[in-house]
Parts: sequence; structure tokens; C-alpha cells
Amino acid sequence: MLRFLTAGESHGPGLVGVIEGMPAGLHITAADINRDLSRRQQGYGRGGRMQIEQDEAVILSGVRNEMTLGSPISFVIWNRDHENWSDIMGTGSCTKIDQRVVARPRPGHADLAGGMKYHHQDLRNVLERASARETATRVAAGAFFKKFLQSFDIYIYSQVLEIGGVAAAPARINLDNLKEMQQCIEDSPVRCYDGGAAQQMMARIDQARSEGESLGGVFETGALGVLPGLGSHTAWELRLDARLASLMMSIPAIKAVEIGDGIANSRLPGSQVHDAIYWQNQFGVERRTNRAGGVEGGISNGETILTRSYMKPIPTLYKPLTSVNTSTWEEEKADVERSDICAVPAASVVGEAMMAYGLAQAFCEKFAGDHMDEIGTSFREYRSYLKKVWKWEKT
Repeated sequence: MLRFLTAGESHGPGLVGVIEGMPAGLHITAADINRDLSRRQQGYGRGGRMQIEQDEAVILSGVRNEMTLGSPISFVIWNRDHENWSDIMGTGSCTKIDQRVVARPRPGHADLAGGMKYHHQDLRNVLERASARETATRVAAGAFFKKFLQSFDIYIYSQVLEIGGVAAAPARINLDNLKEMQQCIEDSPVRCYDGGAAQQMMARIDQARSEGESLGGVFETGALGVLPGLGSHTAWELRLDARLASLMMSIPAIKAVEIGDGIANSRLPGSQVHDAIYWQNQFGVERRTNRAGGVEGGISNGETILTRSYMKPIPTLYKPLTSVNTSTWEEEKADVERSDICAVPAASVVGEAMMAYGLAQAFCEKFAGDHMDEIGTSFREYRSYLKKVWKWEKT
């Protein structure tokens, strides 16, 4: 089974990732990984930490001569800011008085719940791991999964649709315009295709910064070129939509996920929701709408897979909310950690990694093999079978 594990704390020495089950024979370079790490660090509304860190992954195992070996892949992303925290966040004993003990949990963060669960008096033991800094490891792992999918003409993208209540018209992205649309999105400081809405989003972020507030929003993640048949209806844990929703919800601060037009569909009659099936002699079966978001009955149906993830505002506020000091059990203002004002653009890059993982995992389950060539043979046979009713070229 394809799976990955992350480890590390926000101000610890570094972040570690381990990938198991990646087939041998996948070509991957450090540039493939570091490109996405750089994308994650960008975005209007990010905090001062991004000025310190210049994330780069150092591959430790599982890759030789830019080719995966089939053995576990491990990598590390060193935290440059650790040198300022080495005594406090080191693994040895700390002899100096720690002025960075956290005892006033932030509402909306894991601070209090994690402290109670793990019996921690210093809530830094919780927040360092619960921090979204961990997602850098996911993005690095995601670069492997995205490269794997690209080998089979599956491409992942994301775009920001809303920040702080300012909504944008989404870009309509397909394989023909993917490169052009992606470049427009990457050129936007908030990763939004709609230039007018992007300017309003940035103004809203500036306002929030001046008010000591934080902002959330919505981003869309899409997968183009996914053939029918990933996932399954036969067991609840194999349903592709459920798996993708779980992966997106695992991203810090994501509080809701929809597949396709899931939220709007709940308010409409069935005749305005379900995607009618048509026949064309040239292409076989086709859909003219994609309200289902590319998944029906837990199985990919050949249309673009679409998710929308809803991110709450970041819990750290520079005008903090009321909390309780767990050392004195008296009401005080919550602690303030260095933080972003808005991280929706960065979260959209993490969303790409998580969707890529879910699809790569489902892909390996259907087309099992230890080497890319084995998987490719199975994939081509299945694609040939599908041409009876569904032509690959139409996507």
C-alpha cells in the first residue's frame, strides 16, 4: 500500500517525511520537490516565518540517480529558525528559564484539547506539532505523488475562490488550457484567477491585519485526466469521495469539504443535480455537466475530480480572545504566536498534495505493480478496454 508519514515540530531541528510503497522507476528531481515547497511559502497574508525559512527537501533514501528504488523514501526539511529555538526545542535538557512556556491556550487551536489529552502543562508541546508548519512535509511528499500521476497523464491544480467573504469567479480549467490557467493563478499573490476579486481579497487581508484579525476562505482542487474506475462502491472505506474528503479535512483549519457542487446540490431537485449521460459516436458516453465532481457511487467517472475546501480563520489573533491561564486557572487573554493573517493560498498548495496522495493511492490499488513499467502495462490494458465506451483522448 502506498502511504506516507510525517514527523517533526515547527521550531524543532527539521521536518521528516517517509513514503512507503512508491513503485521503482519513477523519475524525480530535487527541483520537482522544491518547486512546490516554494509555492507553499508564498501568498499574500503570510507571516514573518516565511522570511526566515527557505524550504528545501534533502532526500535521504529511496532515490538514486533521480530514480525511485521501490524501497522507503525518506527526506528532511531543515528548520532554519531552529537556531533561535535550539535550547528551548532541543531534545536534551534545558537549563535556562524558558520564557516561551505556553499556558494560555488559543481558542480554535489544538492547544487546550491536546494539553488535556497528553497531560502537558506547557502547551508548546502540543502547538509545535499541531502547527501548519507540518504541511511542508506533505507538500514535499505530494511532489512524488503528483509526478507519479503525471506519468499517466493525470494533472492536479488548485485555485483560491474566496477569502474573507470576497468571492471570485472560478477559472474553468481543462487539459487544453491548463498551462495557461496555472500560470495566471501562480502569478496572483492570492492564487486567484479573477484579478478584480484578487485585489479585493488583498485589501481585505490588509484590513484584517490592521484590526488584529485573521481570515479564512475557500479553495478548489481539481484533477484532470482521471480515468473511470478509481475507488469502489463495494466497501465504505474504498469510496473515493470519502477518502478525498478525509484527506482535505486533515489539513489544519479546514472545517468543511464538498465534492463537486455538493453544497448547492443539497438545495436543488434531482433533475437539476445529476449529470445526464449522452452518447457521441466519436467519444462514446459523455457528460455535459460535472456537478458530481467526477465521482459517482464512490468511483471516479472520467470527469474532472473537483473538491472545494473551506478554511476557518487562523486561531492566532494579534488582538487575542479571552482564554484561561492553565497555571493559575484565571481568565486572561490567549497567548500570541507568530502567525499568518491568511494562509488560504498556501493551503491550496497543500490541497494539491493531499488530492495527489489520495488519487495515487487509489491508482496503485487498481494497477498494482512494483515498477512503473508493470503499472503502465496494466494501465494501458485497462485504457484499451475502456475505449469501447469512453475515449481517453476526449479529456
